[in-house]
Amino acid sequence: MKLGLINSAWVQANRGTAYGLQQTKEIGFDTVDIFVDPLETDIRERRLIRDECARLDLPIVSIACVAVGLIDFNPTVQRFHLDRVKAYLDLAYEYDADNVLLVIGEYIWNREVIPPEEQWKTGVTHCRELGDYAADLGVQIALELEPFPLSLVNDVDSMVRFLDDCNHEAVHANIDISHLLLADVDASELSKLKGKAIHVHISDCDGKVHGDLPPGRGVVPFAPYLEEIKKLEIDGAISVELEYSPEPDKIGQWVEEAYVETAKLMQAAGLRDEP
Repeated sequence: MKLGLINSAWVQANRGTAYGLQQTKEIGFDTVDIFVDPLETDIRERRLIRDECARLDLPIVSIACVAVGLIDFNPTVQRFHLDRVKAYLDLAYEYDADNVLLVIGEYIWNREVIPPEEQWKTGVTHCRELGDYAADLGVQIALELEPFPLSLVNDVDSMVRFLDDCNHEAVHANIDISHLLLADVDASELSKLKGKAIHVHISDCDGKVHGDLPPGRGVVPFAPYLEEIKKLEIDGAISVELEYSPEPDKIGQWVEEAYVETAKLMQAAGLRDEP
């Protein structure tokens, strides 16, 4: 598998786009995931991302999209987010990216007002529509598993159920290893995602709260998860996620450390050749 970086590592540290992409390439990453909102990004920035990645020979694999309004109770909000996700899919097509990483949201009001099954059905219906749009563009959707109690998809079983209900060739799963630990998901459960997962995120955490640390700085036992991921035979990338560095001024050191440690872990699992 390829080893990538989500460029939000540089964005949250207030580093410029061109600088971040250049550093990503120089450190040794094979690919990059882009965290950018097409509705908030002007044409010059969009062109800069595309041209810099082409110049650096740094393929864009994924574009991250958080669209929790897809399962809002208000149809107007739902329609806005459907159109918004379609803009992300258009951008993925423009960048020749493989997929849009999609976060679809949480149950509302502690599941006590809106029937949970209604929100679930809304999510499935909208992801089918987005799947049709993605398929027409030759792009895929990778759904994110979020390790929170009210997240619509918060463990492997709910991910499998959601994907089966969608039953769409363009709608798949993303595997986030630290999220699995926080959701108390055993590595062996990943076998259920055979043929369903297309992308992977990797970061460490303290085992208590959501956080993105370089592998080795937390408590995540990566080996068993990576061994199971190897069995899934995913033709894609494992992308390092470092969005919440407590020391933004040291982000360069964090990214380099994450690259080195992740490469070692992937090599040990047979997911990456020696450099």
